[in-house]
Amino acid sequence: MRRLVLWLLLIAILVALGYAARGSSDSDSQLLYHWSTAIGAIVQDGIILALVLAIAGQRRDLLALRRPAALAQAGWILVGAIVTVYVFEGIYSALTHPGNEQGLTPSHWEPHRAAQYVANAIVICTFVPFVEELTYRGLGFSVLARFGKWPAILGVGVLFGLAHGLLLSLPILIAFGCVLAWIRATTRSVVPGMVLHGTFNLIALIAAVTLHR
Repeated sequence: MRRLVLWLLLIAILVALGYAARGSSDSDSQLLYHWSTAIGAIVQDGIILALVLAIAGQRRDLLALRRPAALAQAGWILVGAIVTVYVFEGIYSALTHPGNEQGLTPSHWEPHRAAQYVANAIVICTFVPFVEELTYRGLGFSVLARFGKWPAILGVGVLFGLAHGLLLSLPILIAFGCVLAWIRATTRSVVPGMVLHGTFNLIALIAAVTLHR
């Protein structure tokens, strides 16, 4: 119970910070062209990772950072999951037109700042998914599992979505979070979710500077 309370407190702080940041500052669509964005993400997620590890304590099994039992099954699950996510996102976006609500993806490609963009992409596609999966689908799913598999999947998905501080895009993030939680429950590992999460971010970053130029 102590771990559950501490984890919920951590997520409540992240949700509050997410919406506070959204309401107090204007979005900068060129954020990924700054070195400071990558550095800030490493520092911020590094702190979150330290807190998650502290809450887990000696129970590192709660993080589910293990090899999936069936790699072939995990591969097919990932393929089905990414198709499902993109179909849902496509339908929802066509109905609501959320646009670049998060304000991260740039409006155009700037070749002279390619190094900064690549550095940010590396962080967003590797370290950020690693920390978020351990936080939500690792420790989060484990402490919520006492309430049942599907309540844990839904709870993790909703809290993951809320922590991003968005409104129009919230259903997409919740759906994505639930799919990742289902993958974790099915494979009993956060590793496939990390791969999917990183791939999803990478596709978004590539599309941002190729499809919308």
